[in-house]
Amino acid sequence: MTEEIEYVHEPDDLQCGQAVLAMLSKIDVELVAKELNNNRETNLKEMKSFLKAHGFRVCDERRLAYDKSDLPEVCMLSLETPRCWHWSLYFKGTFYDPEHGILDNFPVCERKYYWEIKK
Repeated sequence: MTEEIEYVHEPDDLQCGQAVLAMLSKIDVELVAKELNNNRETNLKEMKSFLKAHGFRVCDERRLAYDKSDLPEVCMLSLETPRCWHWSLYFKGTFYDPEHGILDNFPVCERKYYWEIKK
């Protein structure tokens, strides 16, 4: 797996999943959306299928996180934010959130789920 992540801001409010996939795969976010044939909200099946097709291993088990210490080295996050459910990325101690930027901790959210990712 890469040692660095290049941050990608979501092109619009509905493309957080595409932005997470673009950061992990290093593929332009518009090309990710084109490959998914989806410019709107992504679902778990789409996220996992894309990652697997690009050589990543995604844990099948959804896990609940309470704080940062619960997270593995690399994972995709599904977060219940005040506005909606939202995809985000955790990579080696840093949160790369398509809406909120590069963060030291979770963006404001209630429930936090993750799926570990390996290359």
